[in-house]
Amino acid sequence: MSRRRGRKGGDHGDGHDGPDERWAVSYSDMVTVLMCLFIVLYAISTVDEEKYIQLKNSLATGFGQTETSFADTATGTVVPEDLVSEDTEDPTPFDLALQEVEDFTELRERISSTLVAQGLDDTVSFELDDRGLTVRLVGTQTFFDANSNRLTPAAESVLSGIGRELAAATWEVAVEGHADYRASSAPYATNWELSAARATEVVRYLVERAGLPSSRAGAIGYGDARPIMDGDSADALAANRRTDIVVFSDQPEDVRALFGAAQEYLNQQGSGAEPAPEPVETHAEEESH
Repeated sequence: MSRRRGRKGGDHGDGHDGPDERWAVSYSDMVTVLMCLFIVLYAISTVDEEKYIQLKNSLATGFGQTETSFADTATGTVVPEDLVSEDTEDPTPFDLALQEVEDFTELRERISSTLVAQGLDDTVSFELDDRGLTVRLVGTQTFFDANSNRLTPAAESVLSGIGRELAAATWEVAVEGHADYRASSAPYATNWELSAARATEVVRYLVERAGLPSSRAGAIGYGDARPIMDGDSADALAANRRTDIVVFSDQPEDVRALFGAAQEYLNQQGSGAEPAPEPVETHAEEESH
């Protein structure tokens, strides 16, 4: 009996120590969790937004969640790369050449339509080259009195139609005066003065009467220095005695060099970009200068 009581007393001592230690395990777990929480809160309060996002994504990945990204809506809209169209790529020089040729073709067609409505479509011709679109006033007798820079009524009608279209565009314009090789007479001492006076009169009309901004206009006289036909035939004299309204392209040189290829491509596509036929001039102009 005494041995049994001694064992019981020993068991009582062990049982007293056991239950007293169980709460410490739970308490230590809670303290650990709280410490981790405070560490995280402290870290969040001291890092910038980028580090916070990295931490959030890391925690989300650890718990098996999908990584989340954020967009700064205050600075713009973020478009996913897979939704960006390839059409946003920079156009090639040939693309720019095609667009410029199409724009010049539309300008030519608008001018032609205006002149056709007035019955004056045979008074101009068109040429598209690496400079831009040239509107050529055919036959000085139609536009100027002999050896004069005075515009005829027909010239004013033509220039009104041309000027309205040029004023609505954005290209720079230069009027170039030309003469044939024959010497000029009074009041112009040389063909330089005659061609420059005629070019100036045309550009003045375009600016003052048709509304072309003066900041986009200019005039120059070349005299007989730039003939387009050789010889002294009536056709050659009439062709060289001309006034050109040049609409300059604002594209860089490498793009303008592709205008010819762009025209050929558009012609093959049936866009109607074929050059307009040259009008037939009479020989009656041979006597006028």
